[in-house]
Amino acid sequence: MVFWILYTLVTLIFAAVLELNKNTLLGWVLLALLAAAFLIVRGRYINRALSWVCYIALFLLILFITWPPVKNVPAVSVSMMEETQAVKTEYGLVSGVYNENKTVEVFTGIPYAKPPVGELRWKAPEDPLSWEGVLKCDHFAPMSMQVTHAPIYDSLVRIIGYHDYKISLSDSWIAPVSEDSLYLNIWKPAGEHEKLPVIVYIHGGSLQTGQSWYNDYNGESFAEKGIVTVNMGYRLGVFGFLADENALSGDGTTGNYGLLDQIKALQWVRDNISAFGGDPDNVTIIGESAGAVCVDALCVSPLAKGLFRRAVLESSTLSSVRPPHSFRLLDEALESGKDLLARYKCSSLSELRNISAKKLVGEMNTQHHCTVDGYVLPDTPYNLRKSGVHNEEAILHGFNDKESGPFIIFDHANMKNYEKKIRSYFGSASDEILKLYNATTDEEADKYWAEIYGAVFFNYPHYCLNRLAVEQNIPVYEYLFTKSNGMLSSWHSGELIYAFANIPENSSLFDESDYKLSALMNSYWASFATDGDPNAENLSVFEENGSSTSILELGNTVIMKDEPYLELYKILDSWYGF
Repeated sequence: MVFWILYTLVTLIFAAVLELNKNTLLGWVLLALLAAAFLIVRGRYINRALSWVCYIALFLLILFITWPPVKNVPAVSVSMMEETQAVKTEYGLVSGVYNENKTVEVFTGIPYAKPPVGELRWKAPEDPLSWEGVLKCDHFAPMSMQVTHAPIYDSLVRIIGYHDYKISLSDSWIAPVSEDSLYLNIWKPAGEHEKLPVIVYIHGGSLQTGQSWYNDYNGESFAEKGIVTVNMGYRLGVFGFLADENALSGDGTTGNYGLLDQIKALQWVRDNISAFGGDPDNVTIIGESAGAVCVDALCVSPLAKGLFRRAVLESSTLSSVRPPHSFRLLDEALESGKDLLARYKCSSLSELRNISAKKLVGEMNTQHHCTVDGYVLPDTPYNLRKSGVHNEEAILHGFNDKESGPFIIFDHANMKNYEKKIRSYFGSASDEILKLYNATTDEEADKYWAEIYGAVFFNYPHYCLNRLAVEQNIPVYEYLFTKSNGMLSSWHSGELIYAFANIPENSSLFDESDYKLSALMNSYWASFATDGDPNAENLSVFEENGSSTSILELGNTVIMKDEPYLELYKILDSWYGF
């Protein structure tokens, strides 16, 4: 009896690993044969202990030889993709595919720059090469170079974090990763159109990870509302943000290649989007997390002037006196670059270009910051905005109620470590913060630490941005997302599927209130992208935050309310010198 229980348990674990790791169907066949063979040979031809060792070893071999193949992600999830009419761009003809109900045309994997490989690694992006014939744009391009994990890791994230994992044999493949990733994607309303509003979305991922095909920000819903929607891949980590002293005398810039990619994509949109029915003079850029960091940088970069009219920043900005993440001054960036070259025993970028991308990709943690390089960013966004520099004519921005959730999973506070955590970060401001957040129990300490962490790293920079925008008479609308849904609650990035109207259909994790809020948020974002005002007919009033003290709650209730962290912000203002 013990044997059969153990045998069943181990075999089920093997099967679960094959499913979670997305191994091919052959793996299941081989596992079935192995499980049968194990019963036959156990204790007959080899001893029982050795048979268990062989069972496990042979399974690991099966896991290896049936590893999921690399496959480009299709533009739409329909079995038979129907091709669109060809569209003429500056560099050649492209064709896309229709979505399932043929209301949207999707074009994926359109090159907007030359592959940044070889001598073009760590250089400003160059125009793509032209092509003959029609380029079929029906699959997404590879994600930019980044550290990836075994598929089982992503499956466990879906189970533990998103609670929406589905067993399937149709997804037995993994998406590619490549330096050759400077491609963009377009969702447009089906048919011929002119002068439609345009949204350009910049994905997040700490400037280290991320890709353009996540369904959370699929552009179908906006396209169905008559908005041409674009997103793109851009260089990440060491490939996008390594700074080198010698590069300053070459291209005149260093450390911001990922931002230069985004500017190049916006230039492509300016020059080509009218062929897809979009209005190049009515572009709104949207970013979330690190994508919002990039949006804020583009809002004050002289290189992006005239490439867009409005900006949406979700859960991050660079507009505080000293941004808390994703940002560094030039001297810091150059010093970090020197250290990296020394680690690889290289004396120049030319030598470093000979190091393989697979070897360098592990440096993403050391090189993932926008840099004040004097070219893309002439100064800090705070100083630039103070001096009246900005490229946008209206802003919609905001943050989520529990931004800190994914960042403090392994960093919770209690009465033993709460004060130490506060003092180690806030220094001279610690006494004031401890007085404001006077924890007396472990539960309070954990709750306060989560609030403070989220406010400092995400919320407070929005407060700074709002005040700077008001100083320059820029219309500005601010929200607080509080909806506690079944997938990500109101954690960091939890608002994306609402704003993009991509809540999974037929999911038990959501109810009617979620779909109602999603429809409202999607309409706010669409209205703002159309004319700079989120308010439209039949929408709840989204008031301008001209006082920098009011905010629109987006949750079970949708109502203007007072900014919840003003007392903490006063302390941070004094500490940072805002």
